Amino acid sequence: MSAGTVATHDVHRPELISTARATGLLYLGLAITGFLGFLLIRSQLFDPDNAATTLAQLVDNEQLARLGIAMELGIVLTQALAALWFYRLFRSADSFMAGAIGAFGLVNAIAILASAAFIATALQVALDPVGDPGNAQLMYIMSDNLWGVGGLFFGLWLIPMGICVLRSRWMPRPLGLILVAGGVGYILSAFVRYLVPDVGALADILAIPASVGEFWMIGYLLFRGVNRQVVAD
Repeated sequence: MSAGTVATHDVHRPELISTARATGLLYLGLAITGFLGFLLIRSQLFDPDNAATTLAQLVDNEQLARLGIAMELGIVLTQALAALWFYRLFRSADSFMAGAIGAFGLVNAIAILASAAFIATALQVALDPVGDPGNAQLMYIMSDNLWGVGGLFFGLWLIPMGICVLRSRWMPRPLGLILVAGGVGYILSAFVRYLVPDVGALADILAIPASVGEFWMIGYLLFRGVNRQVVAD
């Protein structure tokens, strides 16, 4: 290895590691806002089987509902930025796949942006003096389905992410494989949700590899960044 090559590695290695850690922070922000907004807060407000209950919970928990909207906007913000930072991280390894991560991530962020608009409308309808339970419920159902169909693009963003891991060799190979498998599982779960609605548990099982891969990726980006030896070589 020439002195010039060594100097180039010395210059770019810290930048690559700092980009990886910034990407990890954004991905962690996506995980936190997703957990709080979709899994925690939504379940306390939206009753898929009873429109009157949804309306009552929105009226009685206005600030919680507003926090839920803020969390959905946080999901949009962190996913959009994470998509861009993943492109920045992997573009030197595979520019096409890095661009695919950015494109698919941004499309999914747009789907969640629409979801945020629907739940904001649901709250507005619920707080109206003549709030209609059916309209508020409809807004939440539409939001829920945006999450469902948006899962297609969430799966699509995991597949090129896994391919970039495999081609760059900056992270463990099993991580790349599980991200690809998780992306495929997420795509299949989106179809299962609508083709076989009575087998909801199957859709959840198909999404498990994606969750494992995501948290592994977040942890690796934050605590290791990239494999320094591979980058040096």
